[in-house]
Amino acid sequence: MTLPIGWPSAVGLALGYLADLRFGDPRRFHPVAGFGAAASWLEERAYADDRAAGVRHVAVLVGATAGGGVLISQACARHPISRILLTAGVTWAVLGGRSLGREATLVADQLEAGDLPAARRQVRNLVGRETAELSSGEVARAVVESVAENTSDAVVAPLLWGAVGGVPGLVGYRAINTLDAMVGHRSPRYLRFGWAAARLDDLVNWVPARVSGAAAAGWAPVVGGSPELALRAVADGAGRHPSPNAGVVEAAFAGALGIRLGGRNVYDGQAEYRGELGTGRAVEVADIARANRLAGAVSITGLLVAMLIRIVRR
Repeated sequence: MTLPIGWPSAVGLALGYLADLRFGDPRRFHPVAGFGAAASWLEERAYADDRAAGVRHVAVLVGATAGGGVLISQACARHPISRILLTAGVTWAVLGGRSLGREATLVADQLEAGDLPAARRQVRNLVGRETAELSSGEVARAVVESVAENTSDAVVAPLLWGAVGGVPGLVGYRAINTLDAMVGHRSPRYLRFGWAAARLDDLVNWVPARVSGAAAAGWAPVVGGSPELALRAVADGAGRHPSPNAGVVEAAFAGALGIRLGGRNVYDGQAEYRGELGTGRAVEVADIARANRLAGAVSITGLLVAMLIRIVRR
């Protein structure tokens, strides 16, 4: 029997996923950190307060990263073992599921120990909102929202782009997502310069967010929830979120967990009200562990879908 042509990449995706699950992010010489340093260097020299400059910034960085992925992939194209190892290594480098779950658990442990000041500081690793005045429940809400959004952004999306585009898809997606985190803000400095990064990130995450939302709804019984309530939460509330993608995933998690997400957040001293997602109770500390469990199920679904795509595509 002849194996499908995409099997080395599919195996590599699985091995990279397992490496992230076991080890988390590489602790030294992380390539994403290196990319961030290069992006900051270029921004210092190319920044201008207009969209055209932002488009050039994104095009150069994403193009160079994806192009490098193409060259490396071509060098390994005829060697299945090399393709497996290359895909596994790159997948491990771009995924962030283990680190996300670890950070969420650290905050939960601090809240359970009654150390709210420590939890407020720790949660800054997950969210961009101001945390100094958050209550225990608001810290827990911030964690659950981050787990939901980043399960899609840091696990499902790179896996799916790896399935569609191989190594160039993996590194290209991570470059886009990193640039969005760096410059895709609505602050005065980045409102125009970061426009291209933010819109491109919205585009590449559109399908992964909906795959993640559907998976969260399907796995709702794992956390004692209802798929019907999860889907209803998406239909009723996803559009209230300022992000066209995060709203879908957060609403699905809210419905699956039987909780309410969204509401009032403060960014750079400015209060921003986001419509509530879900119709359940307020978030409690114990919901962080449930969110992590749901995120694990969604991540596995993303891996299986990615492997299937890679195997069946020509």
